[in-house]
Amino acid sequence: QVQLAESGGGLVQAGGSLRLACAASVRTFTFYRRGWFRQVPGKAREFVAAISRSGGTTYYAESVKGRFTISRDNANKMVHLQMNSLKPEGTAVYYCAADFTYSDQPAGQIPAYNYWGQGTQVTVSS
Repeated sequence: QVQLAESGGGLVQAGGSLRLACAASVRTFTFYRRGWFRQVPGKAREFVAAISRSGGTTYYAESVKGRFTISRDNANKMVHLQMNSLKPEGTAVYYCAADFTYSDQPAGQIPAYNYWGQGTQVTVSS
């Protein structure tokens, strides 16, 4: 059983930064590719960023490219999402996700992920 726990959400002004973290309770952390998604009430969950098992390949939604950075620390079983130049439309609950795979490619599709955290609220004020 994989358990994921997000942290680092909060309230920030537009233009500010936040760094989200996701801790994983899993022995074979390096066999999991990871992703971040977000969801606004009443709307579908959407892809934000993904990173391959090795961390060598990353993939971003067009809306966050150049402002967000996903990274992973395999030694400490952590994944981070650095969010800069935040915009009010970035207000959402942010979820981290994990998928056991032998592939070293990231995935941007929700069905690719089997494990999800509880989410952390990010609110960007204008």
